Amino acid sequence: MSQSGEIRLIGLRFSKVGKIYHFDGSNIPDLKIGDRVVVETSRGWQLGEVAQWVSEGQDVGEGPWKAIDRKATPRDLLIRQDWERKESQVVELARQKTKELRLPGVKVVFAEFSFDGSRLAVLFSNETEEKIDVKNLRKALQKFYPATQVELRQIGPRDVAKILEGIGACGLEKRCCSMFLTDFTSISIKMAKEQGISLTPSEITGMCGRLRCCLNYEYELYSKLRKQLPKRNKRVKTPAGEGKVVEVLTLREMVVVDIPEQGRKTFSKDEIQRLDERGRPIENSQPVEEADEDLDNSTD
Repeated sequence: MSQSGEIRLIGLRFSKVGKIYHFDGSNIPDLKIGDRVVVETSRGWQLGEVAQWVSEGQDVGEGPWKAIDRKATPRDLLIRQDWERKESQVVELARQKTKELRLPGVKVVFAEFSFDGSRLAVLFSNETEEKIDVKNLRKALQKFYPATQVELRQIGPRDVAKILEGIGACGLEKRCCSMFLTDFTSISIKMAKEQGISLTPSEITGMCGRLRCCLNYEYELYSKLRKQLPKRNKRVKTPAGEGKVVEVLTLREMVVVDIPEQGRKTFSKDEIQRLDERGRPIENSQPVEEADEDLDNSTD
């Protein structure tokens, strides 16, 4: 601890693009970003990498916080490398036992020893919708590693894609999940619709077989801009006359309007006046959702 008794929180990562966990680094004041340290976690002793210093006022939840034990020594790093070599052997063994036990749909993806070797986590995915009992697989692996506590952990398709890496569906050399995504947010078809993206499965599905994470990147911006623009098929008044919106150019904050006897013309949001179904003006400052709701609930 520091002489003032203050806790200096440090964010650590335990995998290359993993979540950040916070520890008390008060007893090691000279830590730098990228330093490797040894800490005790809920999953045993681990080797972590310093990813950030927590600034004052930053919300990281509530403690208590475990203290970092020490900086990693060259010997610590060699020990970790030795465990990493053994992890690939575990994966091969687990895949072999999966075949012997005839566990359909079980795909062993990754294995990880704790820093002191007291725990072994074997990650697998289930390619079927049925629940698979893997107790016999765990027992089989436990026989090979009697001094280690073996745990089997099921992960989802996005986590599998993150671990296996590979080229992204968009052509990037690495998938976003393997480059910088530390958490997976909820993705919905609504996000694609809001951005005017084709709903063709090949256009919105990632290599993991789920909706692409990038659908969330610009969704908030699109949602904000679209609230100030009329939807398709809505009536508007323009400098060239009244017409119906046939296309919304969200990022340009413009709409294409089909005006009788004049054809299609493009206008900015400041050049149009929204109209309800009766031809009455709608305040442009009123969000689109509220305007539509008022129209639906109108009893005049």
